[in-house]
Amino acid sequence: MNIVHKSISNSVAVLGLMIVLIGLSLSQNASADRIKDLANVAGVRSNQLLGYGLVVGLDGTGDKAPFTNQTFTNMMKQFGITIPPGTDPKLKNVAAVSIHAELPAFAKPGQTIDITVSSLGNAKSLRGGSLLMTPLKGADGQVYAVAQGNLVVGGFGVEGADGSSITVNVPVAGRIPNGASVEREVKSYFNQGDHLTFNLRQSDFTTAKRLAETINNLLGPGTAYAMDATSVRVTAPRDSNQRVSFLSLLENLEVTPGESLAKVVINSRTGTIVIGKHVRIDPVAVSHGSLTVTIKNNLDVNQPEALSDGETAIVPDTEINAEQEDSRMFLMGPTVTLDDVVNAVNEVGAAPGDLMAILEAMKEAGALHAELIVI
Repeated sequence: MNIVHKSISNSVAVLGLMIVLIGLSLSQNASADRIKDLANVAGVRSNQLLGYGLVVGLDGTGDKAPFTNQTFTNMMKQFGITIPPGTDPKLKNVAAVSIHAELPAFAKPGQTIDITVSSLGNAKSLRGGSLLMTPLKGADGQVYAVAQGNLVVGGFGVEGADGSSITVNVPVAGRIPNGASVEREVKSYFNQGDHLTFNLRQSDFTTAKRLAETINNLLGPGTAYAMDATSVRVTAPRDSNQRVSFLSLLENLEVTPGESLAKVVINSRTGTIVIGKHVRIDPVAVSHGSLTVTIKNNLDVNQPEALSDGETAIVPDTEINAEQEDSRMFLMGPTVTLDDVVNAVNEVGAAPGDLMAILEAMKEAGALHAELIVI
C-alpha cells in the first residue's frame, strides 16, 4: 500500500511540475497561438449523416412531387393502410425533405445533435411543419441517428390572390435543435498505438518545426517530431485516462506560427481585394485611365405633309459620344511594408475593378512579388 501511495504521489508531483512549466511557457509567449487552435488530432473528427423523410402539418404549402406521393404510400403501408394503385392522395400538407447532420467525435448513444431539414420538391414553405421519424445514415450505409421533431424556419412567404408575392429569407429550409438521437457510436482509433498525430490546419514547415520543438522543450527530446509540413507525431501513453490528460496538457501549449506566404486575393464577384503583409512591389510605372462611351437612342416622329398619302413614322436617332479621361502615369514601388502598398494603391486612385486589372498586369510584368489568387 505504501508503494502505491508513493507512486501516486510521484505522478501528482510530475503532473504539477508540468502544469507549472506550461504556465511559464504561456506567460512568455503571449502573442502565440495554442496548439488546439493551430492543429487537429488525427482520428478525432466528425462524420456527416444524411436521411430522407416527410414533413407533415404544413398549411397547404406542401409539394406535388411524385416521389412524395410514393413515399407517403409506402409509409401508410407500414401502418396497415393500403392506398389503391393509381390513386392521387392530393397531398397539400406534406413535403419530401432531406435531412443532414454532423455527428461529433466521441458522440455516444442517447445524446442528441442538431439537424437541418431542406425541401426536395416544389414545396412553398416548411413553416409550422413536423418531421416524422427518419433514420440518418453515414457513408457506410449504417444508421447512426434517428431524427424527429418540429421545425424552426426563419423565412416566410406571402402570396396574394392576384399572384403577387413576397418572400423573406428561405422558407423551404429549417433546423431542429437536438432533433436527432444518436443510436450508434462511431469507432474511434484515439486510444490505439503509441503515438498521437497533430495535423496543422494550414500546412507550414516553420509552424510544424516550432510545434515539435515546443513539445520537446517541455517533455524532452524525441517526444515529438515533424513528419512533414502538416503532421507532427508525438509519443503518447496507451492508457485512455493518461492519454486524455496528456493531450489536455499539449493542446494548451502556445506556439508562434510561421508567417504566411505573400498573397493578393481578388474576389472578382464582389470586387474585394485583400493584400497580405509580405507583398512587395518592384519599381513600376502604371498608367491609369478609362474610355467612356455613351450611346443614346432618341425616337423622332416623321410627320407627312397635309393632304398627302404619307404615313406618320417613327425614326430612330442615335447619338454616340466617346470621352477619354486624362491618363496619368504613376511610379509605384519599391515597397517593403503593407502600408507602402496601400499608399501606392491609393495614389493611383483606381476603382476595385480597375485595380484588379492593374495587379494582374503587374504580376505579368514581374513587378508584383506575391501569389495572385482570383476567386
